Amino acid sequence: MPVVKLSFSALLAESFGFFFANIRLFFHLVTIPWIVSLAIRLLGSALSQESMVAVLVEKALDVVPTVMFMVGWQRLVLLGPNRVERLPGLGWTPRETAYLVHLLKIGGITFVLIAAFVLTMGTMDYGQLTTPGAPIDPALAQRQALAAPLGAGFMVSVLLALRVSYGLAATAVDVPFSPRQSWAYGRGNGWTIIGTLFLTFFVSAIATALATLVTLGLMRGALGAQEAAVVVTWTVALLVSYAGAAVAATLQAVIFRTLLGWREGAALPATT
Repeated sequence: MPVVKLSFSALLAESFGFFFANIRLFFHLVTIPWIVSLAIRLLGSALSQESMVAVLVEKALDVVPTVMFMVGWQRLVLLGPNRVERLPGLGWTPRETAYLVHLLKIGGITFVLIAAFVLTMGTMDYGQLTTPGAPIDPALAQRQALAAPLGAGFMVSVLLALRVSYGLAATAVDVPFSPRQSWAYGRGNGWTIIGTLFLTFFVSAIATALATLVTLGLMRGALGAQEAAVVVTWTVALLVSYAGAAVAATLQAVIFRTLLGWREGAALPATT
């Protein structure tokens, strides 16, 4: 296949531009997954938050509405609004199953390392880190020693997952694809793919954190709300998080389409 050189700035401009040009469609597609994610969060808050296992189960369940939204959004990017078909959240089809399997192939190791890191470290005791002359807790030191290689492995797995994650867009439009193919087709553009996706997810994380702080501060400071403030904050933060996921999904679809020169019904080019 001919070598395609991806442009860092062009990819980001097209992805963010597409999202903001289709903001009304975003609200249309995100509504049900957003509500489902909020329900999962509320249910999780009703359970014991002291249990790391409960927290991990909550995060795992939230993958379901996220997958439904991502599939619908990437079909919008690659096929247009008339080909989204079922509104995300109204049902689960073999397409979503294939997408979830593909996602687990890409990020399964990363998810396992996150779970292992959380279960190993538990709750971080910041007082032990900031108190001069405090005695070292042998149990904490042992957990940190075990967590260090997990953290290093996590960072490597994240980079590898970002490198091949654009192939998810292929599964969204029913094109058989694998991480191995993503690696082969992305040869020569690896760091551009990693860099653009990392920056997108980083900006999304910052925006979500800021939305959380501003909303919580406004609800508690200006309005004096307490319990309601938490629910409203989760609602806003989840919406911003889904917006970040939409931009990332757009970027993955744009990379897929640009690298492969993809159009519906055409065979994929041969890898070199």
